Amino acid sequence: MASSTVGDYLLGRLRQWGVDKVFAYPGDGINAIVAAFGKAENQPKFIQARHEEMSALEAVGYAKFTGKVGVCIATSGPGAIHLLNGLYDAKLDHVPVVAIVGQTARSAMGGSYQQEVDLLTLFKDVASDYVQMVTVPEQLPNVVDRAIRVALSRQAPTAIIIPADVQELEYTPPEHALKMVPSSLDIRPPEVLPDEEAIQGAAELLNEGRKVAILIGHGARGAAAEVEQVADLLGAGVAKALLGKDSLPDDLPYVTGSIGLLGTRPSYEMMRDCDTLLTIGSSFPYLQFMPEQGQARGVQIDIDPTMIGLRYPYEFNIVGDAAATLKALIPLLHRKEDRSWREDLEKKIHHWWDTMRSEALVEAAPVNPMRLFSELSDRLPDNAIITADSGSSANWYARQLAFRSNTRGSLSGTLATMGCAVPYAIGAKFGHPDRPVIAFAGDGAMQMNGLTELITVQRYWQEWADPRLIVAVLHNNDLNHVTWELRAMGAAPAFRESQSLPDVDYAAFASSLGLECITVTTPDGVGPAWDKALTADRPTVLDVHTNPDIPPIPPHTTLEQALNTAKALAKGDDSTWGIIKESVKTKAQELLPKKE
Repeated sequence: MASSTVGDYLLGRLRQWGVDKVFAYPGDGINAIVAAFGKAENQPKFIQARHEEMSALEAVGYAKFTGKVGVCIATSGPGAIHLLNGLYDAKLDHVPVVAIVGQTARSAMGGSYQQEVDLLTLFKDVASDYVQMVTVPEQLPNVVDRAIRVALSRQAPTAIIIPADVQELEYTPPEHALKMVPSSLDIRPPEVLPDEEAIQGAAELLNEGRKVAILIGHGARGAAAEVEQVADLLGAGVAKALLGKDSLPDDLPYVTGSIGLLGTRPSYEMMRDCDTLLTIGSSFPYLQFMPEQGQARGVQIDIDPTMIGLRYPYEFNIVGDAAATLKALIPLLHRKEDRSWREDLEKKIHHWWDTMRSEALVEAAPVNPMRLFSELSDRLPDNAIITADSGSSANWYARQLAFRSNTRGSLSGTLATMGCAVPYAIGAKFGHPDRPVIAFAGDGAMQMNGLTELITVQRYWQEWADPRLIVAVLHNNDLNHVTWELRAMGAAPAFRESQSLPDVDYAAFASSLGLECITVTTPDGVGPAWDKALTADRPTVLDVHTNPDIPPIPPHTTLEQALNTAKALAKGDDSTWGIIKESVKTKAQELLPKKE
């Protein structure tokens, strides 16, 4: 391979692995790598974010929506530190990302030199599966190859640290000699097949169940056809963990929707009443939304042996690829003749979606935030990719959006970091430039980093085959989700010094960048705004002024949460009357009769 420096070889090796995009920010700690991009005619493509944390989150979004490894690059010291939040997001959501960071020159290490940070220690936890420093050129191919292989095989972030002076050295390959470690490209992951005895036992257990509930996560996304077949045979309903929202479409009549604090009433009631639980590709952690211990017998299927047997006392914990395991299980399952459990679930699901539509149409000034999501559901392009930020937008994403078979969607699941929606959307757009991408972000997230990343959108959007990247801002001048948590969990009124946000004209900012911008201040303006954004010839910012008093508390709110909210209001919350009014109108939609 004709590369002259370590920096040159690094980019060449990434190209050999099929890496054609990296999300990065320059700095003098990676000068030789940046120079190598120039010599390589920007191959792989250097995508410049506004901040290293955004580079990491864009790499996460790219990896989530392509299945490929995401690569981010940052300089030494502060640049490397800034990557951490995005890398922890990758770690907790099991996403393959490789971080490449600079370091001070070897001759200065240990001398309290400028931007010298102990990066091996810094990355030891977030990149616990593999983190290594390259100190000689001969080490490089092995380190790069292992970092990529480990990231892909363990679905985890890994890190490569390269001192600035090493980047400038002439590359020399490892020799055929003692203490040299040659390397090679490619990885062919195995199909992990299940244990036959466990499959037989699991089939017998599932055949005996009368009220079967299925819980799926992101690990079931490649097994949609098999999940549908199993659900049909068992007469089961299917609930989805938040990261599994795009694993099965919502237009199937037995899909109960999301589960958990952001979940649906049908999911909650199915878990409450089932006698058998089959969990596929999910490590959903919230025990209070699972069946009571002793209520249901259980089977878990997961490809990761370290995540098996968690959360619930399953009788069969089967390690295997979801699709392969279900294919082995299906011939042993008996079709249940009694369909009353399934029929009851389908009635509840139908009623739920009617209720969600009714709640979205509840009058609120300026706009009911649920309506923003509900109106998109009716217009959702078949191949859309949806991202949502942490906060109240995640509530409505989970409960109001009905995904179709080709819809993709994700958010920061386990870390639940603010500010992920816009960089996720950018990463998704670079992974799928021919698909429309829609990001939902609260105004807190936009002020945190979304506004600056609109500059990144402005820089690159004309390269995308489909120019539609829509950022829908829930503009209520309140850190709304935490405000509600204070009320519901802490029985405390909103503390305005912490919760109120300065008012910003998000549409005007977008307009200053030459992006399409639409301000929505009335309920009837929501639908036309979506129509305009979905047919625009450039990225669009929807600045939607929403009512902060619409309760994001789920329909299965506990008595304790309801009492805490009441106590908070009694203590003098300045939104007391608005909350009472909107809560009554919204909750009433569950009780009103619906057309069958």
